[in-house]
Amino acid sequence: MAHCGFSEPKAKGQAPDGIPPSQASADQSTRPVLFEIFGEIWTVQSRLGQGVSASVYRVSSGRAATAAVKEFQTDSQGGDYGYHKERSVLEDIQGHKNIVTLYGVFTNHSCMGVATRCLLLELLDVSVSELLVRCGSGVQEGRPQQGHSMWLVQHCARDIMEGLSFLHREGYVHADLKPRNILWSPDDECFKLIDFGLSFKQGNQDVKFIQTDGYRAPEAELQNSLARAGVEGGSGCTAAVDLWSLGIILLEMFSGIKLKDTIGSKEWKDNNAAIVDHIFASNSVLCPAIPVYHLRDLIKSMLLHDPKQRCTAESALLSPFFSIPFAPHIEDLVLLPSPVLRLLNLIDDSHLHNEEEYEDVLEDMKEECQKYGSVVSLLIPKENPGKGQVFVEYANSSDSKEAQRLLTGRTFDGKFVMATFYPLSAYKRGYLYQTVQ
Repeated sequence: MAHCGFSEPKAKGQAPDGIPPSQASADQSTRPVLFEIFGEIWTVQSRLGQGVSASVYRVSSGRAATAAVKEFQTDSQGGDYGYHKERSVLEDIQGHKNIVTLYGVFTNHSCMGVATRCLLLELLDVSVSELLVRCGSGVQEGRPQQGHSMWLVQHCARDIMEGLSFLHREGYVHADLKPRNILWSPDDECFKLIDFGLSFKQGNQDVKFIQTDGYRAPEAELQNSLARAGVEGGSGCTAAVDLWSLGIILLEMFSGIKLKDTIGSKEWKDNNAAIVDHIFASNSVLCPAIPVYHLRDLIKSMLLHDPKQRCTAESALLSPFFSIPFAPHIEDLVLLPSPVLRLLNLIDDSHLHNEEEYEDVLEDMKEECQKYGSVVSLLIPKENPGKGQVFVEYANSSDSKEAQRLLTGRTFDGKFVMATFYPLSAYKRGYLYQTVQ
């Protein structure tokens, strides 16, 4: 018979999907309630984002499947240029693990008689923009500014380099790389590129104004200025603009600082390499020296003013920075969802060495964790590494996220639960590494 169990945490006022109650109620009144997609009804759960030309929604079907719908507004000329543009690019570049998956396209007919064009897309999770916001929250709590771990910077850099390398080989330029357009996939355990509305074939640039302020390469800045003045800007920009944007993103991730003001300064335009050196010198006490130097040199090679001298995505992947093995920080495993949950601060040695108590704890844990979704496996190692930690593999990341949200702050046998995610690939290999605190 089980001898210990969970107790409930204090109630918290929270609307579904982490939306504040006031925002959730306002959102409910303005967003669609459902979409009919390929003869099946999908319910809208929340609005994930809204831009000038399109809105993105989280949707679920009766089969409990989840996806994202990008619904395009008709443009000012009454056409569907934005929809056709992104659809054509996505259909041409499908099949790479670091590019969002397009499931299909459909037309939505609202009860008002308005028809809108839609893309049905893979549902992804936290963006690099959100990771940067969470990274900077420590300053408000009195801690010094600190960027993300080298493990996380390397993970993001490699994933996006590989996505860009594929994209550029296919002849495309993304042309709007920024933190908001890089999202984490919990089930594939990698970062992916989204939003190809400004993308174009290299040598055939059909978009006048490209990239976002703060992530815009010097040659794109010049071209945009010429376009505003009504002057044709030559043959257009190349894939090198994407490397510039990614260099800025990685510098922000390493430093934990938004660099828009810095990049707009005269000092940056005169000598950005000196500013990069200064940022790395300021943060180097927190990281091992050699990996820091490799990352610094990689970023500097991406931020050369002459686009012809900038590294390519393919050559950047050969940087020695990517050959260094890093362990994740515990904060990384809180930030990046996966189907595996790791529960800490629960099990005493007495539970591990008494076989009857150990079996009782296993039974208790499985029973509790199954309340939040389908449990595929559950492991409590009796020896290091991972001794006394509880690893719970769920059927999908949605279930593990719900479990993480509801278990954190509860108590088990008088102890407060701490729940982080854990990489599925490492768990499947039986690799229970010790994370850096």
